[in-house]
Amino acid sequence: MLSAEITKVVSETITAKTAHSPHVATLEEYKKLHASSIDDPESFFRRGYLNASVNCVDRWALKHPEQESDEPGQHVHISYGDMLKQVCMLANVLKSFGVKKGDIVAIYLPMVPEAVYAMLACARIGAIHSFVFAGFSAEALRDRISDANCALVITADQGCRGGKRTPLKKITDKAVAECPSVKNVLVLHRPYCPPEIMYAEDPLFILYMSGSTGKPKGVLHTTAGHLLGAALTADVGWITGHSYTVWGPLVIGSTTLVFESILTYPNPGRYWQMVETHKLTQFYTAPTAIRALRRPGDKHITSHDLNSLRVLGSVGEPINPEAWHWYNDVIGNGKCPIVDTYWQTEAGSIMISPLPGAVLTKPGSATVPFFGFEPKLLDPTTDKELEAKKGESIEGVLYMKTPWPSMARTIYGDHKRYLETYMALYPGYYITGDGAEKDSDDYIWIKGRVDDVINVSGHRLSTAEIESALIAHPRVAESTVIGMSDDVTGQAIFAYVVLKDDSAHAPVAYIHQDDASHADLVKKLSHDLVIQVRSHIGPFASPKRVVFVPYLPKTRSGKIMRRILRKIANGEVGASSDEEIGKLGDLSTLADPSIVATLIRKVHNL
Repeated sequence: MLSAEITKVVSETITAKTAHSPHVATLEEYKKLHASSIDDPESFFRRGYLNASVNCVDRWALKHPEQESDEPGQHVHISYGDMLKQVCMLANVLKSFGVKKGDIVAIYLPMVPEAVYAMLACARIGAIHSFVFAGFSAEALRDRISDANCALVITADQGCRGGKRTPLKKITDKAVAECPSVKNVLVLHRPYCPPEIMYAEDPLFILYMSGSTGKPKGVLHTTAGHLLGAALTADVGWITGHSYTVWGPLVIGSTTLVFESILTYPNPGRYWQMVETHKLTQFYTAPTAIRALRRPGDKHITSHDLNSLRVLGSVGEPINPEAWHWYNDVIGNGKCPIVDTYWQTEAGSIMISPLPGAVLTKPGSATVPFFGFEPKLLDPTTDKELEAKKGESIEGVLYMKTPWPSMARTIYGDHKRYLETYMALYPGYYITGDGAEKDSDDYIWIKGRVDDVINVSGHRLSTAEIESALIAHPRVAESTVIGMSDDVTGQAIFAYVVLKDDSAHAPVAYIHQDDASHADLVKKLSHDLVIQVRSHIGPFASPKRVVFVPYLPKTRSGKIMRRILRKIANGEVGASSDEEIGKLGDLSTLADPSIVATLIRKVHNL
């Protein structure tokens, strides 16, 4: 259970119709509430019962049935009353197929209203939903269905993303052909159901994470904990979409916007047109999306009215200061606080974040822990907890000292793996796997995955810091830095760089050509970027090699696949043949697999 103070904040959040003023207005108020959230270590929800669907739909449908809940498609508005009917109808269909409490349903849908209905319908009858991103291949879908032993799959005939149609039913058919557990496939082509009463610790959903090695991990989240975390604090196929597109906004009775496509289609002004049309107040995206939106220039932004925005959010990776300032100045017009959030799929909700209006921000810092989280830094060499002296900063591996309500309870079907992955290395702590720094103001700076640290001649260098230095150059849109093997220094810095498309920098187009006549120009810009890093960090952080590429290998959700870049840079793949590319492992989650051959040619001068 949480303290009375936290309960009061939740209650105020739920009942407030508008939130123009912060619920927590000062740093002192935040510190008091945070301390209270840590000092109650007892069970979170003893003897508690609820239903997530009722909390997210019924109570708002009864209180104000005409209020909008979702705004999908071409300005189609869905009220809470309409959504309740749709959810109940789908829930009854699931029950007619024999789905009951504790069963697992795979959802393989695009960003359409039915995706939200499906999640809520499962919760209504006590079924556990496993949402699979609609960009995954048949093989990836098969693996997730098989691991969770799903009996039913919900899909659609097709999806539409960036002007391209994906045959979802065909992909599903191929996947379930190798899944004997699946008895029925429900295809959505666009009444009341009584809710199942759920114990607070009953599972709500399973969400599969792709690792660089091994089979996907299906992290399991529980009902009450996830709802609380989402209430206090993207694509619904990922944890941000679960928490902050569906459960979070709906449990507090607000309006959420869902759209099916990509951020730059049919033009780079797509996001800003939506903000203007729907008068959006909160905008939450990833640094990789911010950099992609910055790349075409500001002309796609200034033509739209963004004055409705009140809070800007960032999630998914550390945001570099250059992107932070652009986000603040151009999108927020210097008037919107930026909530730079740090959390993980396993966390279920935000772990470290500034509170808008209460905590002053620093570009690139996640700032302070959220309620219920007690982060600590450990020395990776001594395994001891680090304590900073007043006025000093410390750097180490980020761990959580205490449990929190929304944390994943297990990896489905493999609890031993859960304990080994998150608890075993340092008993008594939850392992995040990220490095971090706590500065003299006790603000936390995420340095990236521990395995992304590059050790050059004994200097442990953060890839995020080097990438931030590179992107500060006026011609650079995006960069990724990895460590390459070096006989002298152990590791050396290898930088992949994407340049801006802005017409002001049109001459850089030659970088993406293989014409040898441009070698001098390439050499000069490479030298400029090395000088850029030397001046921002120091000579020891100088990239040994800079390679210019048209874009980076990303998953359909926008995450950079660093293992591909690392293997290519280290010569593990030396040719662009299908046989050589096969050495890179599973590429099914790549948005554009053709970039791999381009990268190999660029790196190895083929």
